[in-house]
Amino acid sequence: MNKMDEKDWRILTTIHQDRNITKAAERLYISQPALTYRVKQLEEEFKVKILLRGKKGVDFTTEGEYLVNYATQMLTDLRKAKEHLENMDNRIKGTLRLGVSSIFARYELPEIIKGFLKMYPDVEIILKTGWSLDINHMMQKEETHVGIVRGDYNWQGNKALLSEEGVYIVSKDKIELNELPYLPRINYETDNSLKMLTDNWWQETYNIPPNYTMDVDRIDTCREMVIHGLGYAILPDICIKKFDNLYKMKITSPNNSESYSRKTWLIYRENALDLSIVKAFVGFIRALPR
Repeated sequence: MNKMDEKDWRILTTIHQDRNITKAAERLYISQPALTYRVKQLEEEFKVKILLRGKKGVDFTTEGEYLVNYATQMLTDLRKAKEHLENMDNRIKGTLRLGVSSIFARYELPEIIKGFLKMYPDVEIILKTGWSLDINHMMQKEETHVGIVRGDYNWQGNKALLSEEGVYIVSKDKIELNELPYLPRINYETDNSLKMLTDNWWQETYNIPPNYTMDVDRIDTCREMVIHGLGYAILPDICIKKFDNLYKMKITSPNNSESYSRKTWLIYRENALDLSIVKAFVGFIRALPR
């Protein structure tokens, strides 16, 4: 009987992620019967039950969870071994794993990656985007080499400030600060750090809640609603700096002593710099003009 190998590690971790045999088989490009058969072989090999099937998908037994943790660690060790072997001839090549805030990935990252790959054409980029909190979690679990997050998060490794931008009240036409509580405001889904920043500013400035008239799921959608005169919004500069036709008012504390700003950080581990590909990217992005 075949021993547990890399293919089996990926089968177990993929099923664990999806909690669905059909979806896991599709992601792994194998048939569902073949996947189910291999899981049964593993159960026979280890003499334990790995999966419990239910109406809503599959769950893992205690023994199954143990094997998933083993498989995850083995895949991590294998990836690190391959990376270090690629690094041994000191050429800038191999796979760079990036985790990047979605909004930074939307507005800033394409030009950065284009410039980096022009300088280092033998590099492959694997990119994951999402909320900054999720990127921070990916970095904690060593799923990515380098992270780019917006806002302040608990990160014990190395970090460098990439930018600090203003946050603005934005509308199609000029509006007055004292009018805001009575004007239609467009709300958008964002990460907790930006939401806390804008909420704190509002509570310092007004004693009544905003007049939300729309809730949208994307900051770009929110901006388009503002462009069409459907309300105002409070937006970071990254998504409005090219829209000179909009009225913008930078938010500050009530006595104008503090300007509220949004910071973008590059985060990485010191030992990740042992990989030439990571060292090259960190050096490249830190050298970019601000």
